[in-house]
Amino acid sequence: MTATVPPYRRIAEELRRRIIAGELTPGDRVPSTRRLAGDFGVAIATATKALAVLRQQGCTVVRPGVGTVVAPRATVAPIRAADGELSRERIVRVATAVADAHGLGELSMRRVAAELGVATMSLYRHVPGKDDLILLMIDAALGEERLPAVRPAGWRAGLIISTTLLWRLFRRHPWLAPAMSLTRPQPAPNGLLLVEWVLETLAPTRLDRRQRLYVHILLFSFARGIATALEPEAEALRETGVGSDEWMGSLAPPAALSTEALPRFAELVESDDFDLDLDLLFRFGLARLLDGLDGWLNRTG
Repeated sequence: MTATVPPYRRIAEELRRRIIAGELTPGDRVPSTRRLAGDFGVAIATATKALAVLRQQGCTVVRPGVGTVVAPRATVAPIRAADGELSRERIVRVATAVADAHGLGELSMRRVAAELGVATMSLYRHVPGKDDLILLMIDAALGEERLPAVRPAGWRAGLIISTTLLWRLFRRHPWLAPAMSLTRPQPAPNGLLLVEWVLETLAPTRLDRRQRLYVHILLFSFARGIATALEPEAEALRETGVGSDEWMGSLAPPAALSTEALPRFAELVESDDFDLDLDLLFRFGLARLLDGLDGWLNRTG
């Protein structure tokens, strides 16, 4: 007698069929869990498990602010009876995908277990708790890119490399910056490697050990400060569908203040030539910070 196929696997097979048939092509958005639940008459948790199977098979990926989409080179290997051995690395990978797509506030051990299609208690054999999971996620995210094996000439070039790498990771994972503490830094090994890079980059300068660490904290705080806008913006986009450019374009001086009271602001609004691009803001701010550090290092007396 043939065993009954679980509903979540039937959904995964149907979506996989659509990918094979070309009905869903690379980059196309996959129906949301709510849409799947309605279309197939199942619970949200069942639809979530179906999407988790597709991700584990390489058919789909999660894009922050967009949702689940067909992978650039979606694989269509048959879905196995078992989804693979549960491991710490697999738990961290799925937890990161949840946080990327839905924000850190939606992350829970239960949510990760549902994505993996396992019992919640089974996660605790690999990860003691949510705080430990977040630390592992931070370390994994910071380890996604490596600093160059050959250090560039000059402290400025080295600091641009390390701070820009950090910004890219913050950009890729909008939850990462808010998750990292300034006053109580988490002991993530890959984070410590980044600190070491900055300290070594500044070693040839006249700065003492304490000052070098202050420079690292300053640059980290700058990148993290701008990056803390990423997760709220992604959440606002998911909820309203209105992008930051569109929202900024709707701004006008408060009715209580005339354009005479705010002539410069009114001029800026009327010109309509300012875009609040966070990447441009990051590059502008980093350059100005390094200009200031350069002037300080070259100061005589």
